[in-house]
Amino acid sequence: MNDVQRAVRTYLDHLSVERGLAANTLTSYRRDLRRYQEYLAEVGIEDLAGISEATVSGFLMRLREGDQGHPALSSTSAARTVVAVRGFHRFAVADGLATVDPASGVKPPAPAKRLPKALPLADVEAILEAAGSPGTTLALRDRALLEVLYGTGARISEAVGLDVDDLDLPDAGEVVGTVLLRGKGGKERLVPVGSYAREAVGSYLVRGRPELVAAGKGTPALFLNARGGRLSRQSAWAVLVKAAERAGVTKDVSPHTLRHSFATHLLDGGADVRVVQELLGHASVTTTQVYTLVTVDNLREVFATAHPRARD
Repeated sequence: MNDVQRAVRTYLDHLSVERGLAANTLTSYRRDLRRYQEYLAEVGIEDLAGISEATVSGFLMRLREGDQGHPALSSTSAARTVVAVRGFHRFAVADGLATVDPASGVKPPAPAKRLPKALPLADVEAILEAAGSPGTTLALRDRALLEVLYGTGARISEAVGLDVDDLDLPDAGEVVGTVLLRGKGGKERLVPVGSYAREAVGSYLVRGRPELVAAGKGTPALFLNARGGRLSRQSAWAVLVKAAERAGVTKDVSPHTLRHSFATHLLDGGADVRVVQELLGHASVTTTQVYTLVTVDNLREVFATAHPRARD
């Protein structure tokens, strides 16, 4: 057993006995460090003093590229392995097994940026049309809820947290009203309410909510359950899922899907990313800019048809 192998064994014992890691976690560490040892053996390194930052960087590159015995790892899997290696070298220095930590400057690869999932407008419209059982009081509530979620980009918690007084619906002849949303950290923002959401909420307030509120003890909440209390996040989620099932749109549908769709459709329609940032309640425009990635295909199409040098 060489110097590296002894150090790895000591580290794994430390994780098991002193830190009490779960068996599955230990198995992952053992697998990741075994692959690291195989790489070190391949490049002719048997002691900790012979490992440099370039060695650890080379191992990370090997993880991402793969080799004859291992497939290339995703950024997430490679990052997990590098974290195990960094923890090992940090321990080796702390325990006096080495004097230098060669892995401290090697950062795990950033995970691939996952694009938000946006529904086509036709699917959103089908879901809205399918809200609630036709002809029922709850159908009025469900349609109003989903119109607010998609029409304002509200988070599910913001929508169910609304009180009636948070709405400022326009007088006859006006198109856009506003709603006061309370986001993360108690931050408030005013968001426009378009005609579809306004009409759906208006119908619910006149013909649906009075019947629901009569079943309870009186509450300022806008969206009520059948017992007259405030609608919960879980129940609001169920409203969307049932509407999506009726509409035949069942893949990856959640309240956040409507929020993603709200943002993407605005950008597709030419809205400035900073305006969308304000509407979503994002603290930083960089958070909102992920949505611009979704619209790249639209940008390419516009460019290809409009720019004089885009075509052969």
